[in-house]
Amino acid sequence: MKRTLLSVPVAIMAAALCVTPSANATHGYFSYGYSTKSKGMGGTTVAFPEDSLVASVNPAGMAFVGNRMDAGIGVFAMRPKYTVTGERHAPPAFSLYPESQKSEKFSFPPHLGYNKVMADGSTLGISIITNGGANTRYPDDASGGTGTFYGGETGVRLEQLFFLPTYAKMVDSKSAMGASALIAYQRFEARGLNHFGPFVADGNPDRLTDNGIDNATGLGWKFGYLTKLTPCLSLGASYATRVKMERVTKYEDLLAQRGRFDVPPTGTVGLAWKPSAKSVVGLEVQRIWYTKIDAIANPFGNLLEGKHEGDPSKLLGGENGPGMGWRDITAYKLGYQWEASRKMTYRCGATYGRQPVKDSEMLFSLIAPAIQDLHLSAGFTRKMGATSEISGALVFAPNKTVSGPNPLDPTQTITLKNHEFGAEVSWGKSF
Repeated sequence: MKRTLLSVPVAIMAAALCVTPSANATHGYFSYGYSTKSKGMGGTTVAFPEDSLVASVNPAGMAFVGNRMDAGIGVFAMRPKYTVTGERHAPPAFSLYPESQKSEKFSFPPHLGYNKVMADGSTLGISIITNGGANTRYPDDASGGTGTFYGGETGVRLEQLFFLPTYAKMVDSKSAMGASALIAYQRFEARGLNHFGPFVADGNPDRLTDNGIDNATGLGWKFGYLTKLTPCLSLGASYATRVKMERVTKYEDLLAQRGRFDVPPTGTVGLAWKPSAKSVVGLEVQRIWYTKIDAIANPFGNLLEGKHEGDPSKLLGGENGPGMGWRDITAYKLGYQWEASRKMTYRCGATYGRQPVKDSEMLFSLIAPAIQDLHLSAGFTRKMGATSEISGALVFAPNKTVSGPNPLDPTQTITLKNHEFGAEVSWGKSF
């Protein structure tokens, strides 16, 4: 029995290597939660470990979940739409076609986890999660049949898969510390941007657009701490370093610093309070430092300065080239769990983080419309026996609108709208 049990997570981990990571409900492009239980509870996890995915937020939590495995998959839909108003003008202005266009996309984000208690009481485990919320595909019949940016079908694809092998250990009867390696695999693609060819730093836009999927890997670290302050109150905190990625060589004429697209660092702190034996309230704050990554944070205005000053380092792909102009995000998460019976547990939650897109950065934000502020969620777990359970979660991000000028033709206004929804189911087993 033990041999069969251990073969299951091994097979799952091997299968995960063949799974394409997908988009999630996000703050920027980071998912608001990584397991079904966490998502149903507004993403609150750092001080309330419930499954073997907890290392995705707090590696120390693995010391509290025991011998366990989890596997789940979701369906997620985002519905970005842009509207351009204002007349088109002749070059040198880069006017967009006055119209509205939608990009509709479904994705199926998976997650996998396994944790094992060792003879000395420490734990070894692995969590496998995905990031990505910047996937768009506007049709080639936009702009009168020429595409959004007059280069055919237009959009980007950003998907990230993370493997977190984790070690955790109780440092006393109430507290634990943990550490995870952040092993990243990334897929990136851009389409329909050939009209930006005159703005590349090296003068040769052969690695700007429509070069297929570029694969990259990277490595970072995550550290966590979790302690029970009282029998009813727990405190958790974690920090993830910058993940140093390989360069995105197929798109080094698009991304700043010749294709340097690292994963930004994050920090999370939170509390879990048990007002009764059957209920839990989770509260946490997460900070995502997008401004640490030039390809994400550099403003589009760098390109205009580079053209005006004759400075190629500020053009596309240059050392100080333009990015998305994103700001950092501070996300606030609130969740509630109620154990209604021995078999049924219910959850609900909300998370809010001011979206990262500035109104001065609307042009490139067409293809990466990560403009959601608020996510609302609900979920459940049903025990299927002494050691198995099924969990489900629903999430909805209400419609959000952001407007600003076209930086290459300020007489035009670009308006972005987006809403998101998703559902997820997972299976968990203790052993």
